[in-house]
Amino acid sequence: MSDLKEQMLLNTLVFETLGKAEKEREFSVKSLKKWGFDIIFGKRNEEETYFTYKSDIKKAGDKYKEDENSYEVIEILKELPKNKKVYAHIEMMEGVAYLCVDLREEDKNIEILKLPAGEILVAFLKKHRFNHLLNSLKNLATAASLAKHNQEEGKPLSFNELPPIPRRFLREAKKIEKEMGFGRVALSYFGENKDGKARYRLEWMVPTIALFDEHISNKIDKALIEFK
Repeated sequence: MSDLKEQMLLNTLVFETLGKAEKEREFSVKSLKKWGFDIIFGKRNEEETYFTYKSDIKKAGDKYKEDENSYEVIEILKELPKNKKVYAHIEMMEGVAYLCVDLREEDKNIEILKLPAGEILVAFLKKHRFNHLLNSLKNLATAASLAKHNQEEGKPLSFNELPPIPRRFLREAKKIEKEMGFGRVALSYFGENKDGKARYRLEWMVPTIALFDEHISNKIDKALIEFK
């Protein structure tokens, strides 16, 4: 092992909120709308049920066929029916993360959406201009990996040597992790170069399903602004 790699290993700061990455989270009709989908009450193959379609395309009375099934739109939901809730979770299939959305009432569960999570998340982050989060996103599973780095590496500074900006980021990251119930942030901060630009390497693991929550994504995006 080279001296530089050893210094990186021994001096990188790591803060963990231990536990399992959140796999399921409750959402609202408005949340799905922000992801680009309407929740519809209608008929599939003549049987009344619930399903989704891309927002603002279908209207009450529409009939269509898709994947060898026939559909009829009775109502575009603006709020959930009484006693029903929407939950979304991440499932992994052959190395790809899928966003699965269920409409649930007690022990009755109807799957209303199942699509690659990355496609929906990227569109969602672009729509809300969470560009710092989007540009940091490296891969998705039940947990998402975020990473940023700038300039050459060196010996990482100790926590007590950190200037205000990385300290502020770590303080906010720990708050966000506590709210999500899971997270792991690793920061190697090397100080500034001769031009006054920060040199750092940052890795952050967060629950993928939490990124579909606008409130959480906004907080993460704002925290990442600290590292330009």
